Amino acid sequence: MTKPEKLLCELIALPSVNPAFLPPRDPRGGEQSVAEFVAQVATRAGLDVEFHPVLPRRANVLARLSPLGKVQQRVLLAPHLDTVGVMEPVPDPFAPKRHGGRLHGRGACDTKGSVAAMLAALCALAATRQRPAHTEIVLAGLVDEESGQAGSRALVASGLKADFALVGEPTRLRVVTAHKGVLWLELETHGKAAHGARPELGRNAVHVMAQIVELLQTDYAARLRRRKHRLLGHATINVGSIHGGCQPNIVPAECVIAIDRRTLPGEKDMDVRREIRDLLRPQELSATMRNLQRGACPPLETHPQLPWVRRLLQAMRQERPTGVDFFSDAGVLAGGGIPSVVFGPGDIAQAHTPDEWVEVDQLTRAKDLLASFFRSLP
Repeated sequence: MTKPEKLLCELIALPSVNPAFLPPRDPRGGEQSVAEFVAQVATRAGLDVEFHPVLPRRANVLARLSPLGKVQQRVLLAPHLDTVGVMEPVPDPFAPKRHGGRLHGRGACDTKGSVAAMLAALCALAATRQRPAHTEIVLAGLVDEESGQAGSRALVASGLKADFALVGEPTRLRVVTAHKGVLWLELETHGKAAHGARPELGRNAVHVMAQIVELLQTDYAARLRRRKHRLLGHATINVGSIHGGCQPNIVPAECVIAIDRRTLPGEKDMDVRREIRDLLRPQELSATMRNLQRGACPPLETHPQLPWVRRLLQAMRQERPTGVDFFSDAGVLAGGGIPSVVFGPGDIAQAHTPDEWVEVDQLTRAKDLLASFFRSLP
């Protein structure tokens, strides 16, 4: 068993489900046990370790490899430690299982595979005399990526500076320089309750919302399909839930929908909210609009010609970067002034699935590619 495979087995066996997906005080919730494990492995390898509290009993863990000489630049490795929950009955999802060339278990690709590959590569470098001359490498295991990105937001707020960040996510070992942002909004329509036998005496909030949903999923969606990015395709909108009324014989006075709007680089959240209001106004439709997120989840676009990106692509033996649809902590870090890319073993198609897995060959390859990148650092 290779070092990254062994590390990944140990990481999977430590449940770290984001508490947002569990009942209060569920023993499977939170990243503390995983953070402590990462700290123990890093300390044994001679890395400097510190914890940065973010939420109650939830802290980012930072492991630093100092260069041979004076620190002149810093590279950040930033996988997240939390996972989603288990939505369907799965026999022991936290017991790692190998079937053929795949390692199965919750978090295998999203993103404990990245944690294992990055930690293994960094520990291997620490054991040699080939560490960079002037580049400090910091592994930051982040909390709460699957819910509110509190870990990456706290890292930015702490004032930590870095010249470049590799954010661990399942990209099939492709270097990703662009991803979409996401804006979650709640729209609520207000009507007037009345007896179902005399509906003309009320105003049906569900009917108003039905017209809004139709506009969003047809006219607005068509407009977004014309808004394209060379790596990301077009912007999208999805009405993910709708709730209204309480029983058949009452005209509903309220109706609420939740929407998912995927944004492209250059789109601002305030502009999205304004264009939705502008869409409704000519139809004499109105709705109260609320943000469902704790903070902005901006899109990512890091210029592929940046020297750090070129150095990484050369080490990874890739000609050009790619883009992905999903959001990551890279958007938060880039928004905080740290040029960021996304990289890691696994395929996003396996993330959040009942039978999550990662190819062992990709895991080992990720560690080797990262080691190559580390050797190129000044």
